[in-house]
Amino acid sequence: MSKKGCSPDNAACEGFFGRLKNEMFYDQSWTGVTIEQFIKQLDEYIRWYAQDRIKISLGGMSPLNYRRSLGLLS
Repeated sequence: MSKKGCSPDNAACEGFFGRLKNEMFYDQSWTGVTIEQFIKQLDEYIRWYAQDRIKISLGGMSPLNYRRSLGLLS
C-alpha cells in the first residue's frame, strides 16, 4: 500500500467494487433482507464473477474457461 489517495494502487479494487455495485447491489430492493441473506447473495455474486462472468479481455471466455484453455485446470 502506498500513501492515501494514490489511485493507481487502488484501481483494480475500485473497479471490482464499482462493478459489484452496478451488477448486484443497485438493481435490487434490499428492504427486508437479513444480513445472512445478503452475505449469501454476495458470496454467490463473487463466485459467479470469479468463475462464470464473460470477459472481453479473456477472448469472450469466463475466467474458469480461460484457465482451462491454458491447461491450468483439468
